[in-house]
Amino acid sequence: MSKHHLKTQSAVAFDNSATTVAASQMRNALNKLSDSVEDPAQKRRFENEMDNFFSLFRRYLVDKAKGNALDWDRIQPPKAEQVIDYKDIDQDVGAEFLNKLAVLKLNGGLGTSMGCVGPKSVIEVRDGKSFLDLSVRQIEHLNRQYNVDVPFILMNSFNTDEDTQTIIKKYQGHKINIKTFNQSRFPRVFKDSNLPVPKSFDDRIDAWYPPGHGDLFESLHNSGVLDELIAEGKEIIFVSNVDNLGAVVDLSILKHMSTTGSEYIMELTDKTRADVKGGTLIDYDGQVRLLEIAQVPKEHTEEFKSIKKFKYFNTNNLWINLKAIKRVVENNELDSEIIPNEKSITIGKNDIPVLQLETAVGAAIRHFKGCMGVNVPRRRFLPVKTCSDLLLVKSDLYTLHAGRLEMDPSRFGGSPLIKLGGHYKKVSDFQKRIPHMPKILELDHLTITGNVMLGKGVTLKGTVICVCEEGKKIDIPNGSVLENVVITGSLSILEH
Repeated sequence: MSKHHLKTQSAVAFDNSATTVAASQMRNALNKLSDSVEDPAQKRRFENEMDNFFSLFRRYLVDKAKGNALDWDRIQPPKAEQVIDYKDIDQDVGAEFLNKLAVLKLNGGLGTSMGCVGPKSVIEVRDGKSFLDLSVRQIEHLNRQYNVDVPFILMNSFNTDEDTQTIIKKYQGHKINIKTFNQSRFPRVFKDSNLPVPKSFDDRIDAWYPPGHGDLFESLHNSGVLDELIAEGKEIIFVSNVDNLGAVVDLSILKHMSTTGSEYIMELTDKTRADVKGGTLIDYDGQVRLLEIAQVPKEHTEEFKSIKKFKYFNTNNLWINLKAIKRVVENNELDSEIIPNEKSITIGKNDIPVLQLETAVGAAIRHFKGCMGVNVPRRRFLPVKTCSDLLLVKSDLYTLHAGRLEMDPSRFGGSPLIKLGGHYKKVSDFQKRIPHMPKILELDHLTITGNVMLGKGVTLKGTVICVCEEGKKIDIPNGSVLENVVITGSLSILEH
């Protein structure tokens, strides 16, 4: 036997024993955490969560030891039958399938990236209404219009649950059945020791994290909400991010899913240069899979981002069969790719690197039968992640009908590209500098950096670029029409 072969065997043996030791130490630490929970009901739920976390952690260790990456040479764009075009779906639909439907919004995120406190879903996006208000209004309208009872479900996190419960009280007495449940609360892990950050159940809040939306299946099952929905005769759940204002119930896709018997449909849309980091569907040895940028080897990043090879990206609008969810959870079939997300927490005066192990709900597609992607129009993907997005949805480009945003039919193409600089990162700063939404029906591209204030009734057309010098100010006066202009330096125009 060659020396090289002996060395390889001993390296594998070392990896296996290191993995076993790390797993054993984690199991002991999790048992100690469970011992710190006093309430019996809370303890049962917590132990269940820690079991789920432990299986995720153990898979992470094994993947790390094996180098369990996808083989890039086996990754191909999806085949024609794996992604169908929206216009090829039967558009002649009735509401006969609505009684089988439930709608779920992923509501675990905070509005911190936009400078807000509390759940992102309560940020005001249009006409005094929040993401949550618009979603509720859509489902209420649907139920009234078709005389059905589509339940509305929120998957909260420990960060958003308390505030959300307070807010949804205002919908009592409305024609809508709202259910909520919490996704898991998992412990962050010290990067160097592979041990959990929290020492007890009540430890500091930043010792814990909600483990991404891939946790949906187990949490929906463990909460009892999955069995409730099945008992109510529901068969299909439509899942989307709470901040995607384009994710409204679509009767064509609902009918297509019901008539084809597909267990999982992922809505994709054409990739543009703004979407290069979005996950995409691939064919891997004849199987449909989701490929996220975190899984791509560095040397292939540009190829992943290219619009030529991977034309679509995942909108995270998903249609999933409820009984199929029950099957894959109860048979322990889920082993979605793990995304290790590196963070840091402050302990004393030091920033300590930690890991949170996450999974994506879209990655579970390969565990379902008859799964497919549907390439949908761009209007079904209207996320609000930044104040640049907020400007778009608040503008005259859209009008609001029964909780749905509809683009002005006179618009000549897709949405304009809007880039607001650091002075507009927080919603409060955005509102201060742009208190009145400009008219942007004929806008192609807008870039604003620095301290720029927009007056009332401003119209922007073509390409408009405003770059204000540090420490200076640009005032765009009321009623200005800016078309294909670049404004730099500092400017204060007085009205006459």
